[in-house]
Amino acid sequence: MNRGAEESFHDSFRSQLPRSVPPASVEELLGRAKSIEGMDLESVSARLGASLAGPTLRRKGKAGILLEHVLGASAGNAAIPDFPELGVELKTVPMDPAGKPRESTFVGTIDLTNADRDEWETSRTRAKLARVLFVPIISPDRGSPPSVCVVGRAVLFSPTPEQDAVLRDDFESAMGLIAIGKVELVRANLGRWMQVRPKAADSHVRTRAISDDEGWMTTNPRGFYLRARFVEAILRDPNAVPP
Repeated sequence: MNRGAEESFHDSFRSQLPRSVPPASVEELLGRAKSIEGMDLESVSARLGASLAGPTLRRKGKAGILLEHVLGASAGNAAIPDFPELGVELKTVPMDPAGKPRESTFVGTIDLTNADRDEWETSRTRAKLARVLFVPIISPDRGSPPSVCVVGRAVLFSPTPEQDAVLRDDFESAMGLIAIGKVELVRANLGRWMQVRPKAADSHVRTRAISDDEGWMTTNPRGFYLRARFVEAILRDPNAVPP
């Protein structure tokens, strides 16, 4: 499915849902997350009079929209936290029954043209991670039907000073290479807890980046992702410092 068609499909799903009311406080947000803990996605959807039927790819997007709506996220596609009044970002985490995330967690797209000026303290990446509500979605297998995809225990995360220091190192290691035109050397094995991966619908999507001759080049868009092992650790203990 191309990006335009997928967005149209998701907009159609949103139109099925009743009006969403943002939570007035973090406590109310956590209460809403607690109220759906242990429920399968089909039941959550039915509560709102919507359907998650459809191909796996489409269901995945619809599941995220469903949880945004149930919890009251109001940012939509804007480059602000999902709960703007609370400064909280929402991340759903597909997990297996043993509690292991099935994939890394997207943080945000990297501005490859601004890497030589982007500082951790004022970066969008750090802002995105300042306050995150992680909501696990537990299922037996990838592509499981909504009737067996269960909402797990939500965890509100804000980096401790020690965690922030490691995330900063990961950020600066990647951005330092990008800033000197070495974006193609920034591979997924770089970074202790946060890695860089391509972020595009397909490999044909291109964007500008700094080249090593002080000019410009084109490459695939990139984004920062939290490694699965880090997310697994903080879902067990938000203050964890995993290896």
